[in-house]
Amino acid sequence: MNGSLVCVGLGMTLGAHICPISKSHIDKADVVFSGVSNGIVELWLKEMHPDVRSLQVFYDKGKSRHITYKQMVDAMLEQVRAGKKVVGAFYGHPGVFAQAPHVAIEQAKQEGFAAKMIPGISAEDCLYADLGIDPGRVGCQHFEASQFMFYQRKIDASAYLILWQVGVAGDKSLQRLETGQAHKQLLVELLLETYPADHSVILYEAAVLPIDKVRQQYIPVSELAQVAIHQHTTLVIPPSESMKVNTKLQTRLLELEAQLSHHQAS
Repeated sequence: MNGSLVCVGLGMTLGAHICPISKSHIDKADVVFSGVSNGIVELWLKEMHPDVRSLQVFYDKGKSRHITYKQMVDAMLEQVRAGKKVVGAFYGHPGVFAQAPHVAIEQAKQEGFAAKMIPGISAEDCLYADLGIDPGRVGCQHFEASQFMFYQRKIDASAYLILWQVGVAGDKSLQRLETGQAHKQLLVELLLETYPADHSVILYEAAVLPIDKVRQQYIPVSELAQVAIHQHTTLVIPPSESMKVNTKLQTRLLELEAQLSHHQAS
């Protein structure tokens, strides 16, 4: 059982975010599977290793992404079973909004092979830096956009709401590469149940190439369905209200501190 699998993160910006341990795994691999869609990024990866095989070939218009992800997993595990040191190289963090790495690692382990994941700088990390957001200040809620629409999720309007994969919001077929204005209007209507129509939201896209500009577009939430949204666009909704003090719990904490002080004094 000499085969092994390591799924590594390349980070978001070409060449700037990859960590030394991920690069080392790529250098030592027998075969590298590329999970990136940008041709320039894939060429850069091919400069690092002579045998890079694209996983993008499994995508096709009208084809369920469930089938695509299964084929990606099968392609990587076929080489693992053949005794190869296999690396799956993915955008950003290989465990964030990437199903195939998780499934492949779990399946490889079940079959007795060594398998692990190496983290990378994700779009979320870039978002905090580019937009100047500290997630610890008022808190952040993260949801995949379609899941947010399909299920009843509780929104805390005093925290940031971050919706991922807005470009395919509302897609139940798992076959579309993007959804249209009508789907996104349903998302707008859902958001308007919590936020004022003129509440300013941010359309965010991280830089993939060093020459790329970060997209940081501010629009009213009511106009969301009318603007250009891509597969990699993230919707960031700042708080629309202040945090509410939990008076009851704070009173109990004061009583607890008073009791502790009394015991310490005695």
